[in-house]
Amino acid sequence: MLSKVKSSAKLIQDGKLSYEWARSHMQILDNTINRLKKSKPLKGITLGFCLHITKETSVLLMGAKELGATVACCGGNPLTTQDDIAAFLVSQGIHVYAWHGQSVKEYDWCIDQVLNHKPTILTDDGADMNVKAHFDDRYKNMKILGATEETTAGVTRIRAVEDQGKLRYPVILVNEAYTKHMFDNRYGTGQSTVDGYLRAMNLLLASKRVVVVGYGWVGRGVAARCHGMGSKIIVTEIDPVKALEAHMDGFEVMPMEQACKIGDIFITCTGMTSVIRKEHILQMKNGAIMGNVGHFDVEIDSKFLLKESKSVKRVRANLDECTLKNGKRVYLIGEGRLANLVAAEGHPPEVMAQSFSNQILSVLYILKNHAKIGNKIINVPEEIDKQVAVDALKAMDVKIDKLTPAQVKYAHSW
Repeated sequence: MLSKVKSSAKLIQDGKLSYEWARSHMQILDNTINRLKKSKPLKGITLGFCLHITKETSVLLMGAKELGATVACCGGNPLTTQDDIAAFLVSQGIHVYAWHGQSVKEYDWCIDQVLNHKPTILTDDGADMNVKAHFDDRYKNMKILGATEETTAGVTRIRAVEDQGKLRYPVILVNEAYTKHMFDNRYGTGQSTVDGYLRAMNLLLASKRVVVVGYGWVGRGVAARCHGMGSKIIVTEIDPVKALEAHMDGFEVMPMEQACKIGDIFITCTGMTSVIRKEHILQMKNGAIMGNVGHFDVEIDSKFLLKESKSVKRVRANLDECTLKNGKRVYLIGEGRLANLVAAEGHPPEVMAQSFSNQILSVLYILKNHAKIGNKIINVPEEIDKQVAVDALKAMDVKIDKLTPAQVKYAHSW
């Protein structure tokens, strides 16, 4: 265990209550764990997790332990660990290397501590652990059967490793499962982004011009939820198909060079670096508010804002007022890190139940099939994706039709 994990009887009790609340609303994952735990399929296996340490994640980690695994985890971001959850997990015998407000150096050290447990399978959010396992000489001889990746930014990095011919073990892209990106990215991030922004700024969304940067699954969800709150949505995109979709969905589409001058609130959702740059910030309206819900804090030029502004003042929890040298005041949420996790609690448990069901079933798939997969990237097997959807419908008490024998015959007739 890590002594730096903040711990007290109250923290542990608060974490326990949050864990129980989340698990009671994650029936899909709970059912999966209960179905498998008798056979202890992960007995003798050490799992290494680099995920946001939230109440939802605690259900996954506790579930892995119930399935027989030794579990070691660190945070997927320096600012997103919920200390009560970390304290509770430590009290349950899970190796935790995470606390809220880490420095970058401490964050990196925590990943090392998880890898020092010699995990057999890695579960990552953003690929920081997988990249270290591949390119840090200390771990080049470690036997790793495979890994799973949770988020879009991590998928991009893992694909780059594969493209360079340096992938050491199979990786399942959980982010690419339809039941993950459709619901987690769209519904989960959509709702939790609004939650984070409202907590940070407590301003009216109705009538505001909200600039959504990127119209992937996350951007679609953010735009839809802000539109539902009465905002006027502007979308910036580089992909012509996604830009066309945003236009057909009824939103204004324009380049950032134009949007930066008229937007009230900016939300970056791309997973790409430098989408709001110094030249955009200098043209923003006085009072403009910026935040990011992509995995890494590289989408907004926060370095310029926090280091080169005339003054920087923390005016609310997770909200910095930056007075530019041109006299304008602009605001940054959560230092440019994940606004929905830094300023709020991240995705609702019902959404994460689907993502984490994909994770646990993908870990079991790797354990059984790693030799057959080889050192390559694969998507979540279709049977897992469909099983998660079936479990989700069952948990929500939603029933659907089945093909009749005549329809099956028709479907196979030329």
